[in-house]
Amino acid sequence: MAEIVSMPKLGFDMAEGTLLRWVVSEDEEVQKGQILAEIETDKATVEVESTYSGIVRRHLVEEGAIVPVSTPIAVIGEAGEEIDFEQLVGESSEQALPTEAGKEADIDAAAETSAEKGKFIVLDGHARLPDGVRASPLARRMAVELGLDLRKIRGSGPGGRIIKADIEADQEAAPVGAEPQFTAPTIITGEIPADRHVPISRLRAAIGKRMVQSKQEYPQFFITHEYDVGRLFDIRSQFNSILPEEEKTSLNDYIIKATAMVLREFPNLNAKLDQDNQAVIQFGHVNIGVAVAVENGLLTVVCQDADLKSVRHIAMEVKSMASRARGGKVRPEDIEGSTFSISNLGMFSVEEFIAIISPPEAAILAVGSANQVAVVKDGDIGPGWRMKATISVDHRVSDGAEAARFMQALAVFLEKPLRLML
Repeated sequence: MAEIVSMPKLGFDMAEGTLLRWVVSEDEEVQKGQILAEIETDKATVEVESTYSGIVRRHLVEEGAIVPVSTPIAVIGEAGEEIDFEQLVGESSEQALPTEAGKEADIDAAAETSAEKGKFIVLDGHARLPDGVRASPLARRMAVELGLDLRKIRGSGPGGRIIKADIEADQEAAPVGAEPQFTAPTIITGEIPADRHVPISRLRAAIGKRMVQSKQEYPQFFITHEYDVGRLFDIRSQFNSILPEEEKTSLNDYIIKATAMVLREFPNLNAKLDQDNQAVIQFGHVNIGVAVAVENGLLTVVCQDADLKSVRHIAMEVKSMASRARGGKVRPEDIEGSTFSISNLGMFSVEEFIAIISPPEAAILAVGSANQVAVVKDGDIGPGWRMKATISVDHRVSDGAEAARFMQALAVFLEKPLRLML
């Protein structure tokens, strides 16, 4: 029996996605759980798995099309099965599709049928291939920044699609002595360079929208605590000495584990408000979102059930997800379901900072760098390792006393790290 695959909703605020690439071609076999397509959302490029097994009988949208959530994108059926594609797609394909500006598109244009294939094509700027060139969104942005003409670049991606590597190869292949196509502004005898208008990426726009929502709707308060992490450094050093290089742990892995365990004692901070703001939903799972710096901003990957995992397991999992995030190959489960977030800027020598809560969560922990400082102990001054962390909390959900107790409880695990190994 033929089945419809629809554009998945990858995140509570996702409205549409760009279908970047079909991994499985038409008339090819696909298994349930196999990667079917790559989709770009406001947050990342996500590898989407097939929800059915069978033969991909028809792609209903072209690569590069912007597709609203729940719109049919493919038909999977049996080999030789007779399928009335128009009837199968039915009412789903007759719904008006929003354009990039948010207006309803014409039904005939949004679900135009190819005479040869019976393929429904979402028509927009991407599907019509700007400049007649097939290129990834990243390649287009790079071309604009470098002043390149995409029509003069040969694509190595699927179907001749121009990708990041093609842009980089074009730059490396520029003949010596040739006039550069892009140079940094040069200041000559006091001249000031002209203003630059840099387009905001979809990821940066999404971050901005969510942060404005958080600051406007969430009454946030902040509490900072300083931790003695000397023993934690010793434990980490001993642990890493017996681990292979690819499995070594970072300080952040221990912070994730400690935070997850403390959240079990403070379920009100592992929570969100319901849609009517009339009740607090305390999550059963403790899923820690970890902010990862990517090309156009920050992406949060999620360590599911972090309270139940060992530090070693957390380290390998977060490292793997962060690698996929930076490579633009995250999976839906990598970025979904966080119940509490951690933002760590310690690697940038940031002593302390305040993070903005990521909706709809109730709190976020901002972690600064660990520094060796002069410490007074029993009247004597000596060296010691100290690290500051600040929790931001939604005052509608919790209060200062509860947040302060949370930060004190976190000290029990960070300052006596053997508890994290039990």
